[in-house]
This record gives sequence, structure tokens and C-alpha cells, in this order.
Amino acid sequence: MILRRNLKWSLILFYTWKGVLYYLVLAVLVYWIHHQGVHLAIPFYTITAFGTALAIFLGFKNNSAYDRWWEARRLWGSLVNYSRAWTRQVITFLNDPDATSPDEIVAFKEKLLHRHIAYVNALRVFLRRKYKYNETGQEELFQAENEYQDAESFLQPSEYAIFSKKNNPPNFLLELQAEDIRYAFSQGWLSDYRLVKLEETLVEFNNVQGACERIKNTPLPRHYSFFSRVFVVLHATMLPFAFVDEMGLIMIPISVLISFIFHSLDLVGERTEDPFENRLEDVPLTSLCRTIETNVKEQWGDENLPSVAKNIGGIIF
Repeated sequence: MILRRNLKWSLILFYTWKGVLYYLVLAVLVYWIHHQGVHLAIPFYTITAFGTALAIFLGFKNNSAYDRWWEARRLWGSLVNYSRAWTRQVITFLNDPDATSPDEIVAFKEKLLHRHIAYVNALRVFLRRKYKYNETGQEELFQAENEYQDAESFLQPSEYAIFSKKNNPPNFLLELQAEDIRYAFSQGWLSDYRLVKLEETLVEFNNVQGACERIKNTPLPRHYSFFSRVFVVLHATMLPFAFVDEMGLIMIPISVLISFIFHSLDLVGERTEDPFENRLEDVPLTSLCRTIETNVKEQWGDENLPSVAKNIGGIIF
């Protein structure tokens, strides 16, 4: 997620230089050909109507894309809150009324809390997963730089061996949590009411994960993205023809500038609509995972806290 208020022009040009080069070359060619005696001008009002319609279309697309990004951020904010609640419930609800196995309960609580840290890291990796196609056209999963090894230190070796082979590793960890609180209930460490409250918190984790998966697996309708790109290119292509007869040479920088604005608006929507791709603009899942780990360990009394997520040039991941 980008934190700094001012974006670097080098970064902006990195994503827009191809479009800007096209707009510039086109404007120069139109100006040169027009002044060689070939009449290329089109009525100015045509581009005015087109530009108005395109602005409305891009505004709708960008609003929809931002809604997806903001919903993703709210979901992970809820995950932070429920993680704190889960930690508090595990610490305060679990107890041995007969005080016959205090060490076992302490180890049991720590296992539940560490597994939850593993869960949020696994969810981060699961949401950032990407797909590619092999030579036969079949889809293959790859993790890029996001590996499930981040959760390994918080799980028992036997759990991790099974966890790493699951199609939905985060959901598997929630199942283990449910099985363990049921075991605690059978041991008399939980009352039926406290068991229900812990299960309700696990359900909230399921709800957050399901909503995140919905955002990840259901992109903004592709026709919005496709036609917005097509319309931006058409609008940029028509601009020099509408300006060349009335403005002369100055139409080159003006048409490039206007085209750059529409191109940038389209790019903003395109890069905002998918908030879990581990890009500069995405929800900072790594930072949020460290926040959750810090909160859980502090509540438990563990002084081995993770380092704060680095702000790299005004960007956190």
C-alpha cells in the first residue's frame, strides 16, 4: 500500500510510458500530415461528447474498483479485531477447575494462539496465490515469493506436513482449532457457553476468509476493464484530429496531456480492483499479519515480537 502523498514521476512513467509514447507519436504524425495539405480535422463536438461519456464510464469503473479495495481492507481490519478477541477468549476461558494439569493447559493455550498466527499468515499466502498456464494449456498454481513456510514455525511438524498439502490450508487450520476446543470441552476446561463463544469467533474467521476469497476469485466484470481500455485508446486517437485544425502546433502537448489523464484514470481502476495481488497499491497483508502476531504475543506475554513492517520508500506490503 502506498503511504506517501506524492507519487514519483519515475514510477508513474514506468506504467504509462508506452501509452504516452503512442499519444505523442500520433499527435506529431497528425500535425505533420495535416500541414502537408491532407485535411485530417474532425468536428470538435464529436470528441467533446465522447470525452464526457468516457469520463462517466471511468468514474463508475474506478468507484467499483475502490469499493472492492476498501471492502478487502475492512475485512482484514475485522480479522485484526477478531484475532484480539480470540486471544483474549483463549487466555481467559480455558481453565482447569481441579487444577490438576496447569502446565498442560498453558501449553494447550499456546498451541491455539500460535496456530492462529499460522492461520493469518497462511490466509495471506492463500489470497496472494497466482496461476499460470503450462505448455499444454493447463492451469498451474504457483506462489511466487509467498510461501507457506511463514507458518511453519507456529505449527507442530505433523500438522505442517498435512497443512502444506491441503488445497485450502487456512481452512484446515480452522478445523484443527475447532477440534481442539472440542477436546478442551471434553476435558472440562471449557463450559458449554464458552465453547459456543469460541466457535462463534472461529465462524467469524470463516466469514472473513470467505469474503476475501469472493473478492479474489470474482474479478470486476471483464467487459468493464476491456471496454474502458478500448474507449481510452479510441478517445486518445481521435483527439489530435479534433485539435489539429484549430490549435496548430500546440495541439501536440495538449492532446498528449488529455490522453495521459484518461489513460491514468483507467490504470488506477485496473490496479485497484484486485487488492490481493501483492502489488504496490494492494492491501498490506504482510504488515497486517505482523500486527496480528504482535497483538497475540503481547496478550500472551511473549516478548519475542516480530519486527515492524518496513516502509520502503513510502510503501508497505
